Amino acid sequence: MASPKLGVGSRGLPQPQLLVLLLLLGPWPAAGHGGKYSREKNEPELPPKREPGGEFRMEKLNQLWEKAQRLQLSPVKLSELHADLKMQERDEFAWKKLKAEGLDEDGEKQAKVTRSLSVILAKYGLDGRKDARAVSSNSLSDPTEEDSLEDPRLEKLWHKAKTSGKFSSEELDKLRREFEHHREKVREYNVLLETLSRTEEIQENVISPFDVSRVKEDVLHSKHAELKDRLRGINQGYDRLRKVSHRGYDAEAEFEEPRVIDLWDLAKSSNFTEKELESFREELKHFEAKIEKHNHYRKQLEISHQKLKHVESLGDREHVSRNKEKYAVLEEKTKELGYKVKKHLQDLSGRISRARHNEL
Repeated sequence: MASPKLGVGSRGLPQPQLLVLLLLLGPWPAAGHGGKYSREKNEPELPPKREPGGEFRMEKLNQLWEKAQRLQLSPVKLSELHADLKMQERDEFAWKKLKAEGLDEDGEKQAKVTRSLSVILAKYGLDGRKDARAVSSNSLSDPTEEDSLEDPRLEKLWHKAKTSGKFSSEELDKLRREFEHHREKVREYNVLLETLSRTEEIQENVISPFDVSRVKEDVLHSKHAELKDRLRGINQGYDRLRKVSHRGYDAEAEFEEPRVIDLWDLAKSSNFTEKELESFREELKHFEAKIEKHNHYRKQLEISHQKLKHVESLGDREHVSRNKEKYAVLEEKTKELGYKVKKHLQDLSGRISRARHNEL
């Protein structure tokens, strides 16, 4: 039997001799792993890329989004959270740019971004508190299962308005949105109040140089001012709800959406010229139309979700596939509109804040 042949190198050398020759020529870096002075070892590592399909550029926001999905929040609540997280991401990147330019020495912008995230965590039950999980329910499709208004005074006003006979079905829906908007303002106020209390406790237990302490005091003062503004808005909102609940809606009312009504009341008490106020009024009309469009898609998303669950229970694959496609389109559109509404709201609120600041 013939012996097995040895492999031959490119110059006709037997394979073992070629191997010895290569070893004698010097050290060779392993494939894919650079030596001490290789390009791979001396160039900075690229930052880890975001996972394909990740919703956000910031990993911590992706983690919050994934946690919310595990909590099985309703589709409408998830779309609202998505818009809030997009706004949070936008604000955090803006703050990082300011910080890099040395324009947030007192830390006020950083504190505001942190407070904003705290509000989001509490609002959607992502802060680990069991009592916050109530926010996960959503009753757009079933008005008989209403979320608690969390305030006996509000519950009493709402019951009185419902049974008064002064409101049409459409007006009751509108009034309910106003009550729920007021509840959200109270929730956000309570989160800010708790955040401020924790910050003050930390400051009392930390000894800092005078200049640093002064900066912290300035930040705390700005928080107190924000709390006062929010409390004033809550009190004004409650007075309005009380009047509307007793008298009904004014046929000559300028606006219908709660957020727009709040903005208009603030604008009228700000340092706008007559021309600026008229321009702001027109912009609020556009904003209200945008909110109404968003509300329409929120309702359609909830209906689509209920329909999809029904079709899935029947097991018809073709119908399930079609409904999933429709649901996915509605979901993306609702997220997109939600972000646009929140961004527009932030821009309008900023204009009012600047006008109020100028009059001081």
